[in-house]
Amino acid sequence: MTELGHNARGRLRAASALAVLSGWLLLPQAALIAHAVQRVFVENAPAAQVSAALWALLATLLLRAALGWAGRRLADQSVERIRMDLRARIARRLLERGPHWVRSQQSGALAERMGTHVDALESYFGGFVPVRAEVVWVPLAILVAAFSVDRVVGMILLLTLPLAPVFMMLVGWGAEAASRRQLQALARMGGHFADRLRGLGLIRLYGRGDSELRGIEEAAEGLRARSLKVLRIAFLSSAVLEFFASLSVAMIALYLGLTYLGMLNLRAAPLSLETGVFCLLLAPEFYAPLRRLATHYHDRAAALAAVDEIATALGPLDDAAAGPIARVAPVEDDALIAARALTVRHHAAAPLVLRDMDLTLRRGQHIALAGPSGGGKSTLLEALAGWLPLEGGEVRRADGLRIGYAPQRPFLFAGSIADNLRLAKPDATEAELRLAAEAAQVGAFADRLPDGLDTRIGERGFGLSGGEARRIALARVFLRDPDVLLLDEPTSFLDADTEAAVLRAIARFAQDRAVVMATHSAAAMAAMAQVWNVGDGRVRAMETRA
Repeated sequence: MTELGHNARGRLRAASALAVLSGWLLLPQAALIAHAVQRVFVENAPAAQVSAALWALLATLLLRAALGWAGRRLADQSVERIRMDLRARIARRLLERGPHWVRSQQSGALAERMGTHVDALESYFGGFVPVRAEVVWVPLAILVAAFSVDRVVGMILLLTLPLAPVFMMLVGWGAEAASRRQLQALARMGGHFADRLRGLGLIRLYGRGDSELRGIEEAAEGLRARSLKVLRIAFLSSAVLEFFASLSVAMIALYLGLTYLGMLNLRAAPLSLETGVFCLLLAPEFYAPLRRLATHYHDRAAALAAVDEIATALGPLDDAAAGPIARVAPVEDDALIAARALTVRHHAAAPLVLRDMDLTLRRGQHIALAGPSGGGKSTLLEALAGWLPLEGGEVRRADGLRIGYAPQRPFLFAGSIADNLRLAKPDATEAELRLAAEAAQVGAFADRLPDGLDTRIGERGFGLSGGEARRIALARVFLRDPDVLLLDEPTSFLDADTEAAVLRAIARFAQDRAVVMATHSAAAMAAMAQVWNVGDGRVRAMETRA
């Protein structure tokens, strides 16, 4: 937890210091109020004679307000910095783990870790951490002041102080465990709900709507029960503190009342009204930091549980993902990519998809990958692109190599077609966008849309056909201006004329570039200079044309 707040440590310490200073000002505030009461009600002094004390009291109140505002602002800035840094760390670690690991996780659960779980740290760093310092130093100052004016009041405060933290700690252990179970349930429900939303069409098609709805209702009911259990524990923690705080204040009030009535005499000197008021004003404030700590103690438990969940994404990489997927290293002659003894397995228990494969890709090579579905064509492209961890062997890339990859199911973001193209080159001009779109035959359908390339589409290309989405992905590759094109079924779902136009565009664009295209299309195979068969974990050259 301390490591997460490292970048904001200075602001957090400053916020804690300001909270302590504001608490220390309670002593002069209570002293000024008690002095004014003594002067007016006991000494019958006119208002003019206590005006100085009242002005000093006003200044103290304004200073405390200013310190509270500054401390709150520093704490909020610290929290925002921590949240941004943590989300950036999670995103970087997900990139390090690679698409293979990410695709094996529930996207909803990952989103919960970057969203709700990170937000769970807000109250810990913004509330619990500053109050934690206040709990140590403010009651200590009040305790010293209480002993200096009345040893009995000081002893009451001293003896009752340890009871509240001990019982809060006992309750807090249960709160932490309950919070962890609640966050785990929230992550599972988020992943479950996100998966069902994505498959909503299929669920309706197979008539599984009612059963899936019941499953979501059961998950929501379980989350509700866990949330209420966390709240019950939080209320119990507050009740324990309030009991001991109220008991202590009542004991002090009883002692002062009996002393004023002459029924109890534990002092060497008479008890003045000023001293009694001063002690009564400080008694509740003695426990105020503990009350605030109790308010945020549940936040600490929730933060600890959230950190455990975030550690799943931030934790050390396993052996399969820790090694280099592909590395920049010298390659022979004019080779762009060289694979040696390449071995790939999708899952630990799955059979090998590629086995001891050697492959050298040079500039100007145009290769079609043929073979049955599931034979390893897409896996080979993903391994060359650096998407998959390797079971064995290595993939070397030339220094400064640019790779353009168009997957079989390209992801298109919600936004305009132009926005999706600019993903490859954010500073692309309108002319560059238009040139790439025309080359990939995107203009053939975009020109018929209401706003052309500025037409907005939904997430995952909603509103476009599969062939149109593939052409946008191909245009994105063209715009990147890569040295190597890795294309997975770029002409599927296209009619014969459009397919021929797309293949001609690929051939023109890739004259001095390397192309590896996975395809089942006879026309696409005929357009490539070489055809390799992928199957049984091996690659075999079937045909080479001049």
